[in-house]
Amino acid sequence: MAEVTATNGNETVIMCFYDQHRFACGDWKWGYFRQHCNREYRTGETCGMKLIMQTVPVHQKCKLCDKIDTKQRRRSAEEDRISRWKREGGKFRASIDRSYEIIKSLEREIYELRNERMRKLQIV
Repeated sequence: MAEVTATNGNETVIMCFYDQHRFACGDWKWGYFRQHCNREYRTGETCGMKLIMQTVPVHQKCKLCDKIDTKQRRRSAEEDRISRWKREGGKFRASIDRSYEIIKSLEREIYELRNERMRKLQIV
């Protein structure tokens, strides 16, 4: 375990370290707290400077990407239903209209989730 130090006036401090979880989609999140620094003396408190102790690969997508994938599958299923109903004739007009409304709603939700993911990436 390597110590990273910084000079703060006359004192040298060891920064606080955390694990980093990196998802298959490229997103990441902070993991467990690993090492305390000399700057913060209160029990359970940290200095606010988060540095990475180790990166832990996670072989699945993050929650946001899972939600996006789920909504895209649902959108694809609605499109399949619409094409099937159109092949069977015009007797399912109300169902087709309802599916178009669902698709619009899903597209809006997918757009919002993608924007949220981009905002998270830009914060860092």
